[in-house]
Amino acid sequence: MTLQRTVQVGGLALFLLLLAGAAFRFAGWLPQDLFLRLDPAAALLTGLSARIWIGGFFAALAVLMATVVLGRFFCGYLCPLGTTIDGIDACLHRSADIPEKCPPLWRRFKYGLLVFSLTAALLGLSLAFLVAPIPLVSRFFAIIVLPLFQQIADLLLQAAAPLANRFDLTGLFYLQLPLPRFEWQGLTLFLMLLILAGSLWQPRFWCRYLCPAGAMMALFARRPFLRRQVTEDCVDCGLCARACPARAIGDDPRFTLHHECIVCQTCRRICPTQAVAFSTRRMDKAPRLPAFSQYRRGLLTAGVCGVGTAALTLSGARHLLGDTGTRRIIPPNLIRPPGALPEDDFLRRCYRCGACLAACPTNTLQPLGMETGLTGLLTPVIAPQMGPCDPQCNACGQICPTEAIRPLPQRERIWAKVGTAIILRNKCLAWELDRKCLVCDEVCPYDAIVLKKLPEIKAPVPFVIENRCSGCGFCEHHCPVEAQPAIVVEPMEALRLTTGSYQEKGRSLGLTLEPRPPIRRSEAQPTPFPSTEDNAGSGLPPGFSE
Repeated sequence: MTLQRTVQVGGLALFLLLLAGAAFRFAGWLPQDLFLRLDPAAALLTGLSARIWIGGFFAALAVLMATVVLGRFFCGYLCPLGTTIDGIDACLHRSADIPEKCPPLWRRFKYGLLVFSLTAALLGLSLAFLVAPIPLVSRFFAIIVLPLFQQIADLLLQAAAPLANRFDLTGLFYLQLPLPRFEWQGLTLFLMLLILAGSLWQPRFWCRYLCPAGAMMALFARRPFLRRQVTEDCVDCGLCARACPARAIGDDPRFTLHHECIVCQTCRRICPTQAVAFSTRRMDKAPRLPAFSQYRRGLLTAGVCGVGTAALTLSGARHLLGDTGTRRIIPPNLIRPPGALPEDDFLRRCYRCGACLAACPTNTLQPLGMETGLTGLLTPVIAPQMGPCDPQCNACGQICPTEAIRPLPQRERIWAKVGTAIILRNKCLAWELDRKCLVCDEVCPYDAIVLKKLPEIKAPVPFVIENRCSGCGFCEHHCPVEAQPAIVVEPMEALRLTTGSYQEKGRSLGLTLEPRPPIRRSEAQPTPFPSTEDNAGSGLPPGFSE
């Protein structure tokens, strides 16, 4: 295995290990969002749209500075998307020796896409989730590949159950894997298939013609210190030009487009006369590169399109109004994670990388659809029916690379109110059917639900104490009513701060978000719920009675 392949495999393995560490709550000495900080395009687009510099983006700046010295090494060695493309090509036994099907003019398109994204970001619309390579590949692995492997592992455990029983391997019976499920997997898969389909047509089609991060690094790698050199031993066989996956070698194999070269060193390895070397010496006569201003008409068009796209998107009817508006247009399912910034700031910062979705232990975080238009597409929301939001968990804020979700300490996290529960009396078993049901009261970790007796109803009925409710969704998740639960969480009175203390702000608003202490085993009382046997034959699920 070559050095490049070794580094690629090691880099992708580290990327997947960090992502799996977030999903399975394994701590390590490396930050789990390390690769998400390395993408210069995502960093620049997020910084421009949010009008802020995030400290974690120093890693992306370091990548650009290293590109000045080493060329586009990140594309050829460390980019998980580039490694994935190369890996699929290797599995399909595809060679880079494919005739060029695209005119050189197509290489300019990645600069146009970069300008398009930058002008949209200047107006406050971040398209990093659609064009930046690391968020794209991170979302693909987080919500498609990793859950798929977890499902396969669970099936293997079930298949191994007879074997475990025969050899008395009781540990396998108690081993349970989390099996997360996510919405909008189809869109993520579709985007990835488009990228891979381009590579089936031409090697590294995405990297050569579309990638905005590659365009940024190409601007910094026009005259790298470490570059491809060709000695007088060259016999003009053309092997290097045909094998180059980036098509960075011209008709004359002695000339190299250094800003396109990904430093894979394929040309050096296949050269029959060993005439190719990568060094800091200046042996080559570098071709005269066209002035970048030559592209100004196309770049101007791309910029105008970016401005138009941002204007249409941000002025659309589905775009959320800020707090300064006369009325906030918020869909009832727009429940952001605890610690999420105010909506406009959140949308400008969020990568849609899927890291928080993978890190959520209860699978309550789901990618949002088109309820708020393009601005909110694939951003994380809490879906209580999938799982509750544990008040003791702050995993999403800890892994967010852009701090669109603040990394709150535990005491502050408890006060990060995400919404308020509402009882739908026409569906509630107690209110509507006069049946005793204690589920929502029993599962609420904040004691925000009380049961009261009313003269006209025999069974005690639930009421929500709004200043105690954090919107965690335990009540909605465990409600036994089928289809739509009888108690739902909406983003009403959600507490979202850019800076400052959630606890202090909550107290000033009259909130009393204090989770009840856990019941000690010695103090635990018998459960008031009827058992399954008690309800046998009654047609009622456990937890309520006639």
